[in-house]
Amino acid sequence: MSVGWLRACALVMLGLFSVTALAKDKTAIVIGGGLSGLTAAYELQNKGWQVTLLEAKPSMGGRSGMATSEWIGNDKTQPVLNKYVSTFKLGTTPAPEFVRTPGYLIDGEYFSAADLATKQPATADALKRYQKTLDDLARSIDDPQNPAATSTLHALDQITVSSWLDKQNLPATARQLINQDIRTHYDEPSRLSLLYFAQQNRVYRGVSDRDLRASRLVGGSQVLAQAFVKQIKTIKTNSPVSAINQDKDGVTVKVGSVGYQADYVVLAVPLRALNKIALTPALDAQHLAAIKGTNYGWRDQIMLKFKTPVWESKARMSGEIYSNTGLGMLWIEPALKGGANVVINLSGDNARVMQAFGDKQMVDQVLIRLHAFYPQARGSFTGYEIRRYSTDPSMGGAYLAYGPGQISKFWRLWERPLQRVTFAGEHTDTLYPGTLEGALRTGQRAASQVEDLAAGKSFEPAKVVPAAAAAGAAGAVAAKKGNFFSNLFGGSDDEKKPEPVKAPEPAPAPVAPAPAPTPAPAPAPVEAPKPAAPVKTEPAKKAAAKPAAKKPAAKTEAKKAPAKPAAKKAEPAKKPAAKPAATTETKAQ
Repeated sequence: MSVGWLRACALVMLGLFSVTALAKDKTAIVIGGGLSGLTAAYELQNKGWQVTLLEAKPSMGGRSGMATSEWIGNDKTQPVLNKYVSTFKLGTTPAPEFVRTPGYLIDGEYFSAADLATKQPATADALKRYQKTLDDLARSIDDPQNPAATSTLHALDQITVSSWLDKQNLPATARQLINQDIRTHYDEPSRLSLLYFAQQNRVYRGVSDRDLRASRLVGGSQVLAQAFVKQIKTIKTNSPVSAINQDKDGVTVKVGSVGYQADYVVLAVPLRALNKIALTPALDAQHLAAIKGTNYGWRDQIMLKFKTPVWESKARMSGEIYSNTGLGMLWIEPALKGGANVVINLSGDNARVMQAFGDKQMVDQVLIRLHAFYPQARGSFTGYEIRRYSTDPSMGGAYLAYGPGQISKFWRLWERPLQRVTFAGEHTDTLYPGTLEGALRTGQRAASQVEDLAAGKSFEPAKVVPAAAAAGAAGAVAAKKGNFFSNLFGGSDDEKKPEPVKAPEPAPAPVAPAPAPTPAPAPAPVEAPKPAAPVKTEPAKKAAAKPAAKKPAAKTEAKKAPAKPAAKKAEPAKKPAAKPAATTETKAQ
């Protein structure tokens, strides 16, 4: 009896030892401390992995916005975001009914949607006509995961949104408001693929503005980032990665002269930042072309602080306000300690033309314009915060915004692992790029892929678009430059006259992605670096909300966690949604 008991104890101890040894072998490095990287690290750690998170900057949160509170969607539109808000018990407040639809600032006068219909019926009718035409275009895409499924749809990837808008014969004010909406959530219409614009509107088709702005996340997306940080055991800030070397036994990640070893890596950095990391084996030509050739939306955010509100009281709590006078999209915040904040998103050409300005010069230009409509602005102004995504070399913009021809070349390219490296970030999400939702989804997907790779799963190349000729496709239209004041205060010349369209050219055949290498056999146990004690990271500065993003605040970008919403073929569109604000990066990364 005693011998049997001893044998049973020995088996139990052996089992415990095996489990411990197995857990020790499960090591991963996550590169990038934005919301996608934080999500991947959190999910892997919860599944028993030893995770080290490396962040190049001194603070965490990536492209999380700087708004002190932020509109978020409900479970229908942002299920992953709401899951984490609930898990971390973050504070939210219901959105008042009147903020659930956008407002408009036309020549300094605020209009709700209802005001517009009664006071400027021609503009309101033109906006409805535009929405109907856009909805028809979105309905032509049966599967938003494969937007170029036919040669007709494939042809849309060779056309700019600007050239399509020229054919709508919109009145000047309506065109200005539409351009501002598009550049805020994506990029300048003259740089944006019509296929991508249609695909994104297909994703949000049937989703109402009320669903997209259902409540406020108190404290903004930075609160969510810090909630993740508190859960992750090993974080190293100020740790820019210079190289990633893969071999049959694992991965070595270089930070200066220090090397970290692990079984797998999650690379959760913006596309432009990949240029600074040497990978061995090297990326293939298609991936290198995507890093340099994929368009990012340009956006800079300014938070202006006032002692008291200087705008109409009824506009103070509107979620999104679009201006026809170059002020960008305004995001009015509730009063804080007796004051009031307005977040202004300078985007598209407005952001590009301002990149040579210093922070104070940029703020002065915006204040001058605001003061013209609200004379109390100067006297009430107390300070500002600014975040310049456009000129940050590690970001190269704000969030993904495919230009003409880019879906044909790079669609879903970053969804596949490359040997022991998986990719995350809003730019790797096909349904919700540039948004908080997209960033969180990709973190979950990358963590799941690491587990699949460890289990020996092979990832086949994703099916991209068919090699179909796009007969009659219009050539991409170059952006009109205009002068400084027309670009800054009146938008680009898109709003003033149609752009010239080049003669039709055949669209290039899509490039099939190179097959993903078969994952190496499970590595022999590698002595993982001793996890560092949890690092106390300083909370990142509050900055403003992809429109939170990019693009639900974003635009935000996580593809594979909760089940993807099934594509519905014929649901009535309450309003073809423009991409929700990504506080991305929106845009969140």
